[in-house]
Amino acid sequence: MNRIHALTDLSAREAAGQMARGELRVADYAEALLTRAGATAPFGALLHLDPDALRAAAVALDASPRPTPGTQPLYGVPLALKDNIDVAGMPTTAGSPWMADHRPSRSAGVTQRLLDAGALVLGKTNLHEWLQGVTGHNHGFGTSRNPFDRTRITGGSSGGNAALLGLRAAPVAIGTDTGGSVRVPATLCGLVGFRPTIHRWSEEGLVPISPTFDTAGVMARSVDDCVLVDHAVTGGPARLAATPLAGVRLGVPEACFWEDVDPPVAGLARESLERLRAAGAVLVPCDLAEAGALFREGSMSISLYEILPALAAYFARHGRPFDARALADAVVSPDVRPLFERLFGPTAITVEAYTHALRTLRPRMQAAYRHCFAQHKLAALVFPTSPLTAARIGEDVEVTLCGRPASAFPTYIRNTGPAGMAGLPAVSLPMGLTRDGLPAGLELTGAVGTDSALLALALGVESALPPVPIPHTVQELANR
Repeated sequence: MNRIHALTDLSAREAAGQMARGELRVADYAEALLTRAGATAPFGALLHLDPDALRAAAVALDASPRPTPGTQPLYGVPLALKDNIDVAGMPTTAGSPWMADHRPSRSAGVTQRLLDAGALVLGKTNLHEWLQGVTGHNHGFGTSRNPFDRTRITGGSSGGNAALLGLRAAPVAIGTDTGGSVRVPATLCGLVGFRPTIHRWSEEGLVPISPTFDTAGVMARSVDDCVLVDHAVTGGPARLAATPLAGVRLGVPEACFWEDVDPPVAGLARESLERLRAAGAVLVPCDLAEAGALFREGSMSISLYEILPALAAYFARHGRPFDARALADAVVSPDVRPLFERLFGPTAITVEAYTHALRTLRPRMQAAYRHCFAQHKLAALVFPTSPLTAARIGEDVEVTLCGRPASAFPTYIRNTGPAGMAGLPAVSLPMGLTRDGLPAGLELTGAVGTDSALLALALGVESALPPVPIPHTVQELANR
């Protein structure tokens, strides 16, 4: 194993600790990641990379006194950020060529917390145009490609994050999750994805879809790195002990969440349940079909109604004029343009439909979750994150699920979307590879506000699941 390969395999916690103790130069670590990031260009992961700026920041840290222990948990760690999260002085395009000239003068709230924790910025990552897709297939800037099979999608909309992490060009990456945009690419690329409870992380400075659903979140190769980043952002626990699974009650919502799961994914998921059972977990059948039905009925009414006012507010934050019609006319992705066209004229969501979804359907969904957790005394719900593995690029608008054609968008977010609508915390964990060598994931959804307990449980579940093999492409890049 060469030195670059060894450094890029470090977790964020390992790297930060070594740099804070003076065992590893920040400049050396940054250079290893830059070298790997440069080699990932064919995978379409990055939209913006400024090597000189990162090198200068790393050299400055090396020349400064090392931090007092515990004060900068991400000291010297270069992070990747999805390109809808503001970083002062860097572009924020939201995946749209129409936004190529947008360079915010101030960072998002999440970005600033990470910088205050000692992190550096590696670069800005590719995403589905205007965040409006689940495949990572961007027709303006190019498609993100799956590290396990470059002919397949990463998932989206935080697809560039997944490619970069899977290829070991960053230890952690920050994305956003509305209905699954952190968890879907995590599951399709063999990673961990954490969506916090709504409003736990700052929403300031994020190009939005829906303020009701949107949150920033973290993607990593381990749950422990998600714990570390959540600590940096929120001041939560810096370390968590893994929850022993013996006696832990996990809800298995068969209806909706376990139905119509593609056989390769279903097989892995059932094996994963048996691993959890063998570790002592109590698997509790429960019924959350109502949550799935309410998501299908109300989610689009909320998100489609909120997107234009939310974008207008983001533009106002930066003193940019907002022209909704010009924005829609500039959309280049054929799967995204029809969605924006629905925002105008007779197809636009009415105030009445929005109000009903927001004030009636969403509270009913939240009540259904609360009842389920309380009735069965559950620590979390468990189910396949996505019912399908990564589709082939170019065959990602309509996919095949259980031998039948299905629309990709509702298929990939069917299981992740309800937690987004309800504002709940959720973690997607890799559960191995299917027979054709593609990753699949297992989601844990927790009750509102139980983020730290959910992460501790995820540490316990992670230890019961098999490690995901390193993609063969990583070794190919290391050998270049």
